[in-house]
Amino acid sequence: MSEHRFHVRQCECCGAYSRAWDEGIINGSGYGERVAAHVAVLSGQYRQSHRMVQELLHELFGVKISVGSINRLRQESSDALCQVVEEAHRYVQAQGNVHLDETSFAQGNGDGKNPQGRKGWLWVMVTPLVSYFAVFLGRSQAVCQQLLGEGFKGIVNSDRFSGYNALAIEGRQLCWAHLKRDFTRIAERTGVAGELGKALLEQQKLLFEYWYRVRDGTLSRNEFVSLVAPIRQRVHTLLSEGAGYAIAKDEKTPLAKTVRTCQQFLKVEPALWTFVTTVGIEPTNNAAERALRPAVLWRKNSFGSQSEG
Repeated sequence: MSEHRFHVRQCECCGAYSRAWDEGIINGSGYGERVAAHVAVLSGQYRQSHRMVQELLHELFGVKISVGSINRLRQESSDALCQVVEEAHRYVQAQGNVHLDETSFAQGNGDGKNPQGRKGWLWVMVTPLVSYFAVFLGRSQAVCQQLLGEGFKGIVNSDRFSGYNALAIEGRQLCWAHLKRDFTRIAERTGVAGELGKALLEQQKLLFEYWYRVRDGTLSRNEFVSLVAPIRQRVHTLLSEGAGYAIAKDEKTPLAKTVRTCQQFLKVEPALWTFVTTVGIEPTNNAAERALRPAVLWRKNSFGSQSEG
């Protein structure tokens, strides 16, 4: 604990008092680096609210601190980390493979920066060593491009969200975990749609049986490519069959949903198979899903944030 005392002198002529002044100390939070670090860790990594941080500091260290001071310390920590965060962003933009995902994250207008009450979105870019998070008031292709940067030349793992459609198809890998869910929904329908979905699930299951062997080293990449070729052809045939069922333009039946889903798959079909021939690419976007999980828990407890800060 540090205590600062400022020297005071009285003027012999007018009797006025003058005190030494240190702008950084007088207008600062009044707490040292260790308290600030604990506030940052408890607030960030452990997702504690302002009042929970206040109680923990008092119970664990005997530090009495106001909620307002905790907020100031959080902002000080955020300001101190700005350069590091920017470096992390540049790092992930320079990687050859990035897992990208987003989830809703409310942002209020407490600072006047969201007067229209737009919905906030927390985006994450995941690489093996660094993950970068950012909140935007949008979920558009423009935001996706801003995150990746103009010079990004790598491969993006993602779901089928339209915000990624501006990316070159050869630079994408669609998440097969999401595809499995889509195939399952189709399989749960009746008639020809259900049969189509079951056939697609069979191919997905066979594909991953081979992939697990590649991952544990019992199947070579060349053998994997050869074994996947008939699976790829079969999936293409099934999707083409599903996309070709006759439906009315504005029809909303389960069969119509299947047709439109298959048509959407065919538009991005090459992105289903990037991982087969490109070493280091995963067939799922689970890394980004896992990275967002703590933020989702935080969102459930806090209901988002009241400002950009």
